Amino acid sequence: MAVLRLLLFPLVILVSSCASIGEGQFEIPTRQEPKIQYTLLQEELINVGEPTRRPTVAVYKFDDQTGQKRQNSNGGTSFSSAVTQAPDVYLIRALTRAGNGKFFKVVDRQILDHLTRERQLIRQTRQSYEGEEGKQLPALTFAGMIIAGGIVGYDTSVDTGGAGARYLGIGSSREFSIDTVTINIRLVSVATGEVLLDVISSKTILSTGFGGDVFRFIEQGTELIEIESGVTQNESVSIATQRAIEAGVLELILRGTQRGYWKINGEEK
Repeated sequence: MAVLRLLLFPLVILVSSCASIGEGQFEIPTRQEPKIQYTLLQEELINVGEPTRRPTVAVYKFDDQTGQKRQNSNGGTSFSSAVTQAPDVYLIRALTRAGNGKFFKVVDRQILDHLTRERQLIRQTRQSYEGEEGKQLPALTFAGMIIAGGIVGYDTSVDTGGAGARYLGIGSSREFSIDTVTINIRLVSVATGEVLLDVISSKTILSTGFGGDVFRFIEQGTELIEIESGVTQNESVSIATQRAIEAGVLELILRGTQRGYWKINGEEK
């Protein structure tokens, strides 16, 4: 019976070693250094042509409008949000880096209160030391269009599945689950309040898992040995949100070009 015990451990290793997550082989994660993301995930957005005149757009509020909470492994919900609460960071990044940073002029109005206070402080300080003849601050840049929208949908387990097999107490299983995050981006005219463009983009979020187990009675049924192993891999919700936003901004640029809201250098009329 001792020999049987020794044989069961290699079998478990053999079962678990047959698993792969995505295209890569499972490896024990190691500590990684911080990384700086220098470029966008959507290369087409970087490579769009430079406009003949850069449109100025303002970003006021772009947030999570779903209120979706993250699900626990046991099926319950936690207090944590399912998606990032700062999607405006990805939106402003996509707008400012579109066309290698030469397409939009972007003004961030979410910090308008802080900006106004700081400018008031500068005026008061200059007036105290330089008097009425002190140097004046330049006027704030105003925008002709506003970018609005946010995360409008997060659907969990829109598609699930799996498969498994067991033979003589040795088994393995694999399962997957797909969530979807949906983004809405609107371009609004400041002059008229008209919604000029409306784009909805979505990105799937894949979660996969693999497990193997051994269940065997030994020594005439007086002892039980049970061994389990498994790995899971979840696609980053933040990266999926970033990809959806960048795809939405790219579509916004293409539609705006088609409707004549801006023109690309070198393109025929």
